[in-house]
Amino acid sequence: MKHTNLGRSGLVVGRLGLGTMNFGPHTPEPEAHTIMSLALDKGVNLFDTANIYGARMGEGVTEQIIGNWIARVPARRDRIVLTTKVYGMMGRTPNSGRLSAFHIKRACEESLRRLRTDHIDLFQVHHVDRTTPWEETWQALDLLVTQGKVTYVGTSNFAGWHLARAQEHARQCGTPGPVSEQSVYNLLERTVELEVLPACRAYGIGLLPYSPLHGGLLGGPVRRGVAVGRTAEPAAGKRLKRHHERITAYEKWCADLGTPPAQVALAWLLHQPGVTAPILGPRVAGQLEEGLAALKVALSSSQLKELDALFPGPGGPAPEAYAW
Repeated sequence: MKHTNLGRSGLVVGRLGLGTMNFGPHTPEPEAHTIMSLALDKGVNLFDTANIYGARMGEGVTEQIIGNWIARVPARRDRIVLTTKVYGMMGRTPNSGRLSAFHIKRACEESLRRLRTDHIDLFQVHHVDRTTPWEETWQALDLLVTQGKVTYVGTSNFAGWHLARAQEHARQCGTPGPVSEQSVYNLLERTVELEVLPACRAYGIGLLPYSPLHGGLLGGPVRRGVAVGRTAEPAAGKRLKRHHERITAYEKWCADLGTPPAQVALAWLLHQPGVTAPILGPRVAGQLEEGLAALKVALSSSQLKELDALFPGPGGPAPEAYAW
C-alpha cells in the first residue's frame, strides 16, 4: 500500500480507501467483516462510512457492522483512520438531520455509540446545508474537536466556494479548518475539475473521490454482459445505454492495454494532482482485491491523453475552461 498525507494535515492514509455503503443492504455482515479484515491486512487504513448508510432510517446499520468488527478485535481501532458523516435524516422529527448544532452534537454521540469508539478520526459533513449558517455548523464541529470526540473535520459534496468559505471562516477563528473533501469524481464525471479540485489544491484539502467507477459503468459491464452496480436501479441501465458507445470503446482500450477497466479507472484518478485516495465500495472481497491492484498500474502521459480524448473533462479549471 502506498501512503500519503490527507491534504495539508499530518494524518497519513493509504492511496485507496475502503467505502462501506454496501455493508448491510447488499453485503451481509459476515462478508463485510471479511472485507474489512482483508482491507486491513492489505494496508488499507482509511475506512469511510456515514450514519445514514444501511438503508433503514435512524438505525445506522453500517456503522453498527463496523462497530461489531472493531469490538471483536479492539486493537484494530488504532490501526484504522475511521471516518463517518453527518447531515442525512436519522428520524422523522424536524431536527433529525442537516447541520444545526443541535443535530451535529446528537449525531456524533450516536455514531460513537454505534461504532463502539470514543472518537472519530475524520468527521465529515455529508452535504451543504442551505438552511443553517456555516458559523453555527463550524462552532459545533470545532467544539467536538475540543472535546476530543473528533480529531479532523472534512466536507462532502461542497462546491468550490463552499470550501473557500469554510476555510476562511476557520482561519478567522484560529482553527485549521476542513482537511478533506469527498466528491464524486471519475472519468465520466469530471465537473470537480472546474472549481472544487482547484480549491482543494489551493487550501491543502485532500480530495477523496467517491463513485470512482461511476456506479460500475467503468468496471467492464459491456464485456462481462452484466448489469451495472446495484442493478435493480433502472437508472443504471439508462446510464449504460447513454454511454454505451464510449464504454465499449473504453473497454477495448483497456483490453489492448491488458488491464481490467476498473483498475484503469482507479489508476487514472490516482494520477490526478490533488487526489488523496479514491474510495472503493466493494460488495465482495474479490472486488476489493481487484481495486487494490490499481496501485500497480502506471499510465504514461500519452495514455492519459488518450483517456482524456475518450472522456473529455470540462476543459480544465475555471474560468479558463469556458473563458479566456
